[in-house]
Amino acid sequence: MKSDAVKTGKQQAPHRSLFNAAGFTKEERERPLVGIVSSYNEIVPGHVNLDKIVDGVKLGVAMAGGTPVVFPAIAVCDGIAMGHTGMKYSLVTRDLIADSTEAMAIAHQFDALVMVPNCDKNVPGLLMAAARVNVPTIFVSGGPMLAGKMFGKKTSLSSMFEAVGANAAGLMSDEDLEEFENKACPTCGSCSGMYTANSMNCLTEVLGMGLSGNGTIPAVYSDRIRLAKHAGMQVMELYRKGIKPRDIMTEEAILNALTVDMALGCSTNSMLHLPAIAHEIGMDFEIDFANGISEKTPNLCHLAPAGNTYMEDLNGAGGVYAVMKELDKKSLLHTECMTVTTKTVKENLEGVQNLDADVIRPIENPYSETGGIAVLKGNLAPDGSVVKRSAVVEEMLVHEGPARIFDCEEDAIDAIKKGCIVAGDVVVIRYVGPKGGPGMPEMLNPTSAIAGMGLGSSVALITDGRFSGASRGASIGHVSPEAAVGGPIALIEEGDIIRINIPEYTLEVQVSDDEMEKRKQNWVPRKPNITSGYLTRYASMVTSGNRGAILEVPKCEE
Repeated sequence: MKSDAVKTGKQQAPHRSLFNAAGFTKEERERPLVGIVSSYNEIVPGHVNLDKIVDGVKLGVAMAGGTPVVFPAIAVCDGIAMGHTGMKYSLVTRDLIADSTEAMAIAHQFDALVMVPNCDKNVPGLLMAAARVNVPTIFVSGGPMLAGKMFGKKTSLSSMFEAVGANAAGLMSDEDLEEFENKACPTCGSCSGMYTANSMNCLTEVLGMGLSGNGTIPAVYSDRIRLAKHAGMQVMELYRKGIKPRDIMTEEAILNALTVDMALGCSTNSMLHLPAIAHEIGMDFEIDFANGISEKTPNLCHLAPAGNTYMEDLNGAGGVYAVMKELDKKSLLHTECMTVTTKTVKENLEGVQNLDADVIRPIENPYSETGGIAVLKGNLAPDGSVVKRSAVVEEMLVHEGPARIFDCEEDAIDAIKKGCIVAGDVVVIRYVGPKGGPGMPEMLNPTSAIAGMGLGSSVALITDGRFSGASRGASIGHVSPEAAVGGPIALIEEGDIIRINIPEYTLEVQVSDDEMEKRKQNWVPRKPNITSGYLTRYASMVTSGNRGAILEVPKCEE
């Protein structure tokens, strides 16, 4: 056992004395030590139930012959961090989570790990750590919350942000806004649409690192507790068979995840997280991969905010495996990939059925023949930008309009609420990228303000920051190179005509090369708005604008 390094032999007598001090028995020390990485806290709605998930995992591990040992991981609620300085800290926590989990796992020589995450940066951070540490590992998330209900329709957090915009525009009363506030998020769990947390929990299943249902079983269902117990038992099977994360998270598995991403219509943040996970296994993931896969992968789901179905509906329709089964009809997946079930994808999909064709469209009748995400390039984004194509209304797939430029999110929101933005405009928010933010804050508030003002089908928004999975409309983020390093987005001026063509994957500003070069010569770098020592270090470590959180950090040795 790997843990023998801290348990066995005369040299380890001091170590054993410390195990004794922590209450471990001799019998427990003789079993494999299974680290359970608990993201439980009392501030994030998606994490307040994780103590129950962890208890289930502990029982499963013990029943299967292991010794469960719990240690923590942090998590930030993007919704609570939204719209103030706290949002600068959201993306950077992913790397803190990966680094600290690696440190704990290696320092204490765990034989296996069970990761218990749920929200946006927590899931990819732990996937990165799993690839680094590379001991038998399984994931079990806390699950999505149930949708709320308002005015006879299902609601979610994105509905709540848009309600604020509608109230500011005089389209919703203060009383209705308060009622919305009390009904939009009715249970614990990750927010109920296909936002970043649920996207990454679903893609964890596709990667092969979670059991069926990991991404879709609601947080408040008893099925979720049973899933936790089974995950605890299954990690011991992985340990006995010596199956490790890098046996599962292969290049083919990453491509499977990107394919299912397209079919589900996942958050554009997956285009930050999948490259970072791929980086940990040594795969050179260029975001251009997305368009090639999108061209051959139909979009089968329109979950909120793209449509009116929610995670509970996807779960009832058969979950992620049912989506994969549809894709496999056209051989779009690498079905030979190993998974934590100790079976291949092909074996896992045997007997799976799509139980609701209204939630998961049959592959013969998709929402669109192309996938849910598109990467746009052009003279405004030479290194790429990302849009959630499935959440863009048809009339905005091609759009041309004057740039309305803002160097911070707050000024843009103020202009939107004052009615200074009109149909046809292209709102540009810059200097909010990985270095410029710093921390690449999320732009849900501006997109929600635009939608709430009734401009969602006539105004586009472009940023070198990123968008929430809850954003909809022609919202193009991750523009790279970012403004803080002198990318073209820093050089455009008020009134420049911007042309967006999503079907042709282009993002252009109608300014001559000579004029752009002249502006480049006159450009003066801005100092980032640093708010803490950690953000200073983060901004200095970022190596790529559109990857946003791939840092220059050393890899651990096995």
